[in-house]
Amino acid sequence: MKKIGFLSFGHYQDVRGSLVPTAQEALVQAIELAVAAEELGVDGAYMRVHHFAPQYSSPFPLLAAMAARTKTIELGTGVIDMRYENPLYMAEEAAVTDLISNRRLQLGISRGSPETALDGSRTFGYLPDVGATDADLARDKTALFRRAIAGHGIADVNPRMSGSTEKLPIDPLSPGLPERIWWGSGTRATAQWAGEQGMNLMSSTLLTEDTGVPFDELQAEQIDIFRKAWANAGHAWTPRVSVSRSILPIVSEADEYYFGIRAQRESHDQVGILDGARSRFGRSYIGAPDVIAEQLASDAAVQAADTLLVTIPNQLGVDFNAALLGNIVRLVGPSAGLR
Repeated sequence: MKKIGFLSFGHYQDVRGSLVPTAQEALVQAIELAVAAEELGVDGAYMRVHHFAPQYSSPFPLLAAMAARTKTIELGTGVIDMRYENPLYMAEEAAVTDLISNRRLQLGISRGSPETALDGSRTFGYLPDVGATDADLARDKTALFRRAIAGHGIADVNPRMSGSTEKLPIDPLSPGLPERIWWGSGTRATAQWAGEQGMNLMSSTLLTEDTGVPFDELQAEQIDIFRKAWANAGHAWTPRVSVSRSILPIVSEADEYYFGIRAQRESHDQVGILDGARSRFGRSYIGAPDVIAEQLASDAAVQAADTLLVTIPNQLGVDFNAALLGNIVRLVGPSAGLR
């Protein structure tokens, strides 16, 4: 049995057809959808984080609110761009949120993706060191964040306040959280790095490389490289791997209205240039549930992963997306080997 979760980008905009005109609606509906998804047997509710855009930007208050309304569903991010973060403040917020949720937090973090802001993290006050790259900045912050949540000493003791000479850790700590950190990887090389570092692997519908093979096969190769790197590093626990997919079963006139026209256009991979790199975008799965189930059963990466995150059209509202998730869990999952 694989875990099935949903991944929401949290779009909001006051335009025709959108049921999410404001940021407040996007946040409140995210909480309501997490509640509904848990009742349907969905395993995870994940939020994509973007800055300088009408989408989710501050994940921890939202995840804590979702935690207060649910009991079993995993709550996560996919992903937090570490270039924007203060690693120690983030470590405190993550620990608090994990404790509120009774240790259900699954944090996807990464270097981030192309964005609307020019040098957005620099606007937040974070610049790479001289000679370093944005990727270096994200990895350095990740290392400090992981040390902090693991309880390592971080700050020097004030001798006027304590006779101890040991460095102080952050407080509070949440046991087990270090094993629930995921690295969002877009290439085979970064997947290998994630395995060596001892983080779980999160791979989306985009790979920022292309070898000419179908998307699912390239992603399955990425997963295999990750697991081999993990084994060679000798980490003491078993990692998890998630992949994202756009899955849209058509079972009603509303489904046909919204997605029928996309079925042919998005039924195959797309290759293009993104941030100067030749990249491969995975196909969407749109159509009758039995057809989608057969296609997912043949998707090499979906079958290799232990967690499937379904990207949702959140601007269509809670009821529509709850029905969508229910159809995936009941009608698609069992025949696709996911349930």
